[in-house]
Amino acid sequence: MILKSTLAAALLALATASFAQEATMSVKEYDPKSTLVVPEHPTPRSKYPFIDVHNHQEHDVDAAEAAQIVKAMDAMNMAVMINLSGGSGELLRRRMVMLQGRYPGRFMTFANIDFTGIDEPGFGERAAKQLEADVRAGAQGLKIFKNLGMFVTDSKGQRVRTDDPRLDLIWEKAGELGIPVLIHTGEPGSFWLPVDRHNERWLELTELPQRRRSDPRFASFEQTMEEQHNVFRKHPRTKFIAAHLDWLGNDLARLGKLLDEMPNVYTELAAVLYELGRQPRAARAFLIKYQDRVMIGKDTWAPDEYPVYFRVLETEDEYFDYYRKRHAFWKMYGLGLPDEVLRKIYYENALRLLPHIDRSLFPK
Repeated sequence: MILKSTLAAALLALATASFAQEATMSVKEYDPKSTLVVPEHPTPRSKYPFIDVHNHQEHDVDAAEAAQIVKAMDAMNMAVMINLSGGSGELLRRRMVMLQGRYPGRFMTFANIDFTGIDEPGFGERAAKQLEADVRAGAQGLKIFKNLGMFVTDSKGQRVRTDDPRLDLIWEKAGELGIPVLIHTGEPGSFWLPVDRHNERWLELTELPQRRRSDPRFASFEQTMEEQHNVFRKHPRTKFIAAHLDWLGNDLARLGKLLDEMPNVYTELAAVLYELGRQPRAARAFLIKYQDRVMIGKDTWAPDEYPVYFRVLETEDEYFDYYRKRHAFWKMYGLGLPDEVLRKIYYENALRLLPHIDRSLFPK
């Protein structure tokens, strides 16, 4: 009896300890395995060749790394990669040589703007002149990073608004040159909200607290985005690509109104696929309605993550994982887009905006 009683007590203690450990498990550790049994269609390769309009190769790429990148592109059916981190001047020329020089037709490069000296007389003229020189050197577009409107300050330490009139000549020059401006303004709206149990980006904001935007040096989410929209309105002859679904993937009706108002604005899917994958019916309807205005992009170069994009866009699969938990703790659903819509998102829309892309890489 004593032995049985001791064994029972030990088992009870073990079970209690195990329960206590599970009860104190944080949401960061919680990673349940679904028991749902549904048809699955992993999609390692896109149905049609595609143009990734939003990627970054920010470092010097040697011949071996370039070959690895192209091999991965071929495996997933990526025809062309747009490197948005071209820089300007000599840096731009060097980065174009590293990729475009080795694999003509497979890469394109966008130039960037240095906002240093924005207070100095003639800044806008000089910046526009440099952009023109960069386009002559081979840049196919202009990329504006999120530093503008958030982190760029003038000599007095004041935040430079995205719609600052000192930048007007840059937007006008892009329109004159016929190049698109892919602009990343702001962040997800949740980054401005209290980091509490109601914030759906809580995990990301606790893992990366530097992404919080509650500091008074930042404008509100609404003001930040409105400044960008003011630029779109003021320069209707310039083609703009609002990066990351303009951070309105959680409110597609609002994004649709923006596209209706401004025919010079396009958008892309980089790093916001999680918004579409959680609202498959609304997202499918949106992409069909605005099929001429949306392109595919990824943002970070991670070949193993692209198949989630293909699976969301092409299949009707249910309840599958996104590739980054801190962006989306929820599951994805496939949209099952029609072929004509897939072709536009994958390559046809980008071909219209970037006429120098090699057409022989795509179906006729």
